[in-house]
Amino acid sequence: MAAEWSLRGVETIYERWAPVYDKVFGSIFDAARRQAVGQAGRIGGRVLEVGVGTGLSLPLYPTSCRITGIDISEAMLDVARRRVARERLSNVESIVVMDAQNLQLEDNSFDVVMAQYVVNTVPDPDAALDEMWRVLRVGGELIIVNRIGADHGARLKVERLLQPVAEKLGWRSEFPWHRFESWARRVGNAELVDRQPVPPFGHFAVIRFAKTHGGGLAASQTRGVQALAGSGTPLPGSA
Repeated sequence: MAAEWSLRGVETIYERWAPVYDKVFGSIFDAARRQAVGQAGRIGGRVLEVGVGTGLSLPLYPTSCRITGIDISEAMLDVARRRVARERLSNVESIVVMDAQNLQLEDNSFDVVMAQYVVNTVPDPDAALDEMWRVLRVGGELIIVNRIGADHGARLKVERLLQPVAEKLGWRSEFPWHRFESWARRVGNAELVDRQPVPPFGHFAVIRFAKTHGGGLAASQTRGVQALAGSGTPLPGSA
């Protein structure tokens, strides 16, 4: 693991991205962003956006959503706060610095947890997913937008070659679907509702997991591993 692949390393990288992030990634990821927020709006209620960054998604939420945004980068959040003030987004309740791997939030306190382009940027993705799941209420949805890496073949080889460069930019180039499957089996109460490929290049997806009952991690450890429910739309390299 590269030396900078740590919490402070990620924070430093996104401090550099903050002034130009909207220009670089605003239009590229717009379709996926709108699709994910549309699903959150269908549910409504309290929404936690993990890795809210500069707040590009915030104006897209309907007023039925009451949003808390967290991110590890104060520099990114400064941009988000200016956006909230400029666009008078009264449904944004809080924008705070927080570690996705250690959420200082109550259990079962959100109707939706949104994580766009986050899971493959944190030092410990499983810890972040566990925390997001902990704060999600039963019946709610975890909505993830993420790059899906190849499980095998030529694309996997390329991803491994590019990994040192990707880490310097702040993400993993190699993050296959089976990692999400393994996590969902471990927690034991995650139902895969949908998995839709989105631009760019079809290597990204909007993924939705529903929290089917209480218990979570502790219960899954006593019950044993359960099968992941549902099946999603196949993505290139995921077979």
